Amino acid sequence: MKPKIKNQLAWNQAEILMQPALIRVLDNIRKQLETSIWKGTYETHTTPYPGYVLKLEHNGQQVNIDIWDLCYQVCFQEYQPTHTPDQSLEVEIDTSLLDNTGDVDWDKLDRKTQDLIEKVFANLTQP
Repeated sequence: MKPKIKNQLAWNQAEILMQPALIRVLDNIRKQLETSIWKGTYETHTTPYPGYVLKLEHNGQQVNIDIWDLCYQVCFQEYQPTHTPDQSLEVEIDTSLLDNTGDVDWDKLDRKTQDLIEKVFANLTQP
């Protein structure tokens, strides 16, 4: 699902958060894979929009996770990914991830990202 950002301020805040969120998501995935039974590889896709997928595999079982959906869950409040990529949903920036000057609050971003990735791996079906 494509997020719809409602105004210029929210757009600016999303621009501030997305790159750090992507870096933290990838770093936390790396940390989880170091101790996980799952093997992970990344793949790019171009349709319906450019993106990245984490392909996890263990004993013939495969799970695909959209990296941008993970980033959106970090950056936006109560973002729930769906499997309808043509759909658009207005989102709210998680402004708690910004400090009082409008910059990234790295501690809060790290905690939210770590919690999310830990949940993703905890919820994987064990074959």
